[in-house]
Amino acid sequence: MTKKKETAQPKEKVLRITLVKSAIGFEKSQGETARALGLRKLHTSVVQPDNSTVRGMVWKIRHLVEVEEVEQ
Repeated sequence: MTKKKETAQPKEKVLRITLVKSAIGFEKSQGETARALGLRKLHTSVVQPDNSTVRGMVWKIRHLVEVEEVEQ
């Protein structure tokens, strides 16, 4: 009987996004983008997958959020 070698699975990268500034006073679509990411209140964080869609949304509201890359 042979043992299978366990291969290391690549860890999935995710982004921790924190809303640090209110979207009030900015374009309506920027507030909607923050809501679509799951950001409801100031200083709350959400974890989203690191993909091009989420990165594009973050880029649109980059002046309102702080972003950290986290490995899961």
